[in-house]
Amino acid sequence: MFKALLFDLGGVVISFDFQNAYAAIEAVCPHPAAEIPQRIRATGLLDKFECGLLDPEEFFHQFSAALDLRITFDQFRDIWSSIFLTHPLVPASLLARLRTRYRLIALSNTNALHFPLVRRSHPILDNFDAFVLSYEVKAMKPSPVIYQAAIATAGCRAEECFFTDDIPAYVEAARTQGIDAVQFISLQQLESDLKSRRILD
Repeated sequence: MFKALLFDLGGVVISFDFQNAYAAIEAVCPHPAAEIPQRIRATGLLDKFECGLLDPEEFFHQFSAALDLRITFDQFRDIWSSIFLTHPLVPASLLARLRTRYRLIALSNTNALHFPLVRRSHPILDNFDAFVLSYEVKAMKPSPVIYQAAIATAGCRAEECFFTDDIPAYVEAARTQGIDAVQFISLQQLESDLKSRRILD
């Protein structure tokens, strides 16, 4: 019997598009938008930021130096958070319905700039009982540490947890911790998986 449902946020509950940020960064740096993702990956800064090893201003200064940005921190914060779209991928009504029977936990790789903004701008997150966030637990999916933190937050056994994520490697990592996990592909698919487990009527 399931007691807790774990949801990834970006790509499962909240839709996003990094191209919005890349286009905005292109306007304030000498590099074309097509090169920006590779340049960001090469720095390793994002993983450090999402593991809570850099605070927002440290991340901003190092990121700006790497991409030759000439903007203020406030401008950067707005650009960096422009990836999020307003339309959710799952309806709030579904989460509210599930919450009447299960503990709902968000399990997300995120950072200290993105999450506070998303928390304020997306009221759908009010349906969650708790949040297990990479920058707070100092570990990112697919590290076992973040899944163990989620199980502890759920307050039940791993096999009593259901998890969905759009990244296959993160789904598989959850399974190695004993969690029943499925890849999120669409709302229809998710509802089907929930019904097959008798989580949803």
